[in-house]
This record gives sequence, structure tokens and C-alpha cells, in this order.
Amino acid sequence: MSKILKVKNVSDYSCYVGATDFHPWVNVIDFAEVSPVRHCLNNYGVYGIFLHDESEIDLAYGRGKYDYHKGTLICVAPGQIGGKEDNGEEVYLTGWALLFHPDLLHGTHLEKEIKEYSFFDYRINEALHMTDEERNLFISLMRQTRKEIERKHDAVQNAIIVEYIGLMLNFCQRFYNRQFMTREPENSDVLMKFNNLLRNYFDENQQLSLGLPTVQYFADKLCMSSNYFGDLIKKTTGDTASNYIRQYIVQEAKNQLASGTGVAQVAYSLGFEYSQHLSRMFKKQTGMTPSEYCLSIQNKK
Repeated sequence: MSKILKVKNVSDYSCYVGATDFHPWVNVIDFAEVSPVRHCLNNYGVYGIFLHDESEIDLAYGRGKYDYHKGTLICVAPGQIGGKEDNGEEVYLTGWALLFHPDLLHGTHLEKEIKEYSFFDYRINEALHMTDEERNLFISLMRQTRKEIERKHDAVQNAIIVEYIGLMLNFCQRFYNRQFMTREPENSDVLMKFNNLLRNYFDENQQLSLGLPTVQYFADKLCMSSNYFGDLIKKTTGDTASNYIRQYIVQEAKNQLASGTGVAQVAYSLGFEYSQHLSRMFKKQTGMTPSEYCLSIQNKK
């Protein structure tokens, strides 16, 4: 059975690696100061941002390789399990870690906004690979945050720390946007595969047994987390993956309706449990019901 370190509080992780705590809800760790450390498989009850200079992550992506080995950023959220199981080996690490408890965010703007940062749910093979400039900027923010944590607590300290964290998360988002842009050829390849999978889904009548296709289905087929896949499609097409699927389904419905097939039969053939569900999606996408669409076609003849 795997040994899992339960990181219910920031201090659980700090204690394991031998770092000093200055605040009950947040800590910034410079791995160079606590190395060597042993591997650990962690069950997180806190948020974590890990910047590793030496990484075992394969930086291959699609058909390309990206030399961002000096700064690999991994983000984790409460409820996730990550890391590497303790095998007794001690390893020397350089890099930084920021860990903060959700309680730190209570009553702040970041308490709700943090859910919008989808990279907390990316898989390890989808980690952010930083350029030297990005890495240096991020380390400077880590150092500034640590200086604030080590100060004597006062009435505004938590607010300042939360703002530093928010700033780091926004930079993470910017860096990920850059990463998506630098991988445009590979992203286009993913989009092509997505289109093929979507077409094959209906050509092979999988909707009759599996129902309407989901974003998770295609993400799994492409070996991606649903969040990363969704963000990649959004950056590539300007539209969400779910809406991209809906547009495809509505176009299929139009084709069948134009050939004279009834609404109920079209709904069944596309995997809808009830024809009203097709009508609702159709109207939302086109501004008219399937019946109104059929009338508009007849009027054009």
C-alpha cells in the first residue's frame, strides 16, 4: 500500500521537508535550503505552487520538444494527490514552493476567483514550462511573499499576502497563454484529432449507446485533462470545447431536418433522450426551433 502524506495544513508539508513556518496558513519554501529531501506522495488539503529547476517531467508535447527545463511549474489544489512515493531516496532539489490553506482566502476576492484558474486541475504532463525571464520574475515574487510572511503579523499582512498570491496566479495564466501560443502547430494537430474523433463518434453511432459526447470523452481520448483540453481548444478556436460539440450536433440536426427527417427521429439518432432537449439546444444555437427551421427551408424553395 502506498504511503501518502496527508497535507491537511501547510505545516504538515513544512515539517516533512524541514522548513520553518512563520504563518499558520501560508509558507514559501526554498528547496535549496532544505535539501536533501525524500520523495513524498501527497494528499493535499491546501493549494500548492511548485517551481522545480530539476524536473523528471518529459517535456515532449505532440511532435515537438520544449527546452523550459530551468523552470517547470506545477499547481495543485485541495483534494488532489501528487508527488512521488517515498522510496527512501534523498534528492537534492532547487526551486521553490508556495503552499497556502483555503482559510487564508476567506472573505477575500480570491476566495471565489481562484476557481477560475483552471491550471490547478492540469495533469503533471501539462505543467507550465517557463522561459528564463518568466522563471526569474516568479522567483522574485516568491521571495517578496516570503519576506512578507516572515514579518511580524499586523492587521494588513494577510491582505498583502493574498494580493501577492493573486499576482502570481495571474502571471501563471499569462505564462500558460504564452505556452499555448508557442505550441500552435501542436494545438492545430489536437484540433484536427478532435474533429476526427467527433465525426467518428457519430459515424460509428456511439451516441446511441453512450449518449451525447462530452468534453471529458475527447480529453480522455487525447490523453489530456478536461481543463487543459478545454483551455487549448478555447485558445485555438476562440470557443469552448462544449460549444464546439454543440455546434457540430446542431449542424448534424440541420442536415437531417433538411432531408425531411422528423424532429423526434433526428433527436433519437443524435443521442438525445427527449426531442425537447434537441429543440432547446437548437434554439439556443440558431435562434429558432427545429420546426421553425424546417419552415424556413420550405419557404426558400
